[in-house]
Amino acid sequence: MKTSDFDYTLPPDLIAQQPLPHRMDSRMMVLHRNSGLIEHKHIVDIAAYLHAEDLLVLNDTRVISARLNGHWPDTGGKIEVLLLEEKCDLQWDVMCRTRRNVRPGLSMVLAGGKIQGRVMAISRAGRLELELTCEGDLKKILAESGVPPVPPYIRRPDDQPQLIAADRERYQTVYARVPGAVAAPTAGLHFTEALLEDLQRQGVLQTAVTLHVGPGTFRPVSTDHVEQHDMESERFSLSTDAALAINRAIVGSGRIVAVGSTTVRTLEFAMAECGRIEPCQGRCTLFVYPPYDFRVVDVLLTNFHLPQSTLIMMVSAFFEAGDGVGCGRERILCAYEEAIRERYRFYSYGDCMLII
Repeated sequence: MKTSDFDYTLPPDLIAQQPLPHRMDSRMMVLHRNSGLIEHKHIVDIAAYLHAEDLLVLNDTRVISARLNGHWPDTGGKIEVLLLEEKCDLQWDVMCRTRRNVRPGLSMVLAGGKIQGRVMAISRAGRLELELTCEGDLKKILAESGVPPVPPYIRRPDDQPQLIAADRERYQTVYARVPGAVAAPTAGLHFTEALLEDLQRQGVLQTAVTLHVGPGTFRPVSTDHVEQHDMESERFSLSTDAALAINRAIVGSGRIVAVGSTTVRTLEFAMAECGRIEPCQGRCTLFVYPPYDFRVVDVLLTNFHLPQSTLIMMVSAFFEAGDGVGCGRERILCAYEEAIRERYRFYSYGDCMLII
């Protein structure tokens, strides 16, 4: 299967640059797998498509303000660092943007001098192992001086700090609980506490898993053929309570409704690894592309994704698994064409699609 088969052309003005004034203003395309019917709704209408005993599964990872600006003290050259994962106490895997030829032993100043970093090793192109030192609590410093790591297609000029301030609240789900992600599980950005409470009163059950979204989720597929792409691993955990709720739904009359691709990957990976859903944690490496046999997820809420990305491949696979025809890629690309005609907003701060 060629990567280029998942390409489409998106007008740049449809890439959402900031969130809507209210989370529930988001539009929602409803795509029916058995008939191909497309409906144009809003996220507030999701209750009409969910039933009592359905189980809404959320990803409760919390995005850290992981982007830090700084400089090299010996040259004054600028640095941008994205903290990816803490390997041990104050030693981090990071992505680094700088014009300098970086080598082990170099020191950097970050967050206006609140953090110092020393390059321990070069792990791969653009990736470093960095040892941090700081006065005070690193988490507090990041919350005050770090920048929310919105994707590069969302432009944040230095002279518009109000947009960065808005990102601190809006590039985060209302149910975010476990810090560790460097990208938001964006399908969940549309929910408010009130909407979740309304669904609970309707009898829709809820539980959460945790997958700390890393850059690999959004890394472009650079291989000519889909099957050659290596998916970066991401940390996940599935609690005892979540496992019980999911297993009850599997054997009961309700459906498993996954909010976002990261939730899909967590559930399907856990099932593939263990043969059943049980409490577990580790690193998720699952790459879903057509054809794929979904064993857990019945309904998917997701945003509109980049061309030739692993995410649009997963969505294509999910549609195909339920349409009975085997043309998921074509149907998803047709739905994207209609979304473009209807002026839906795309990507992280964009609108969403409910596939049932």
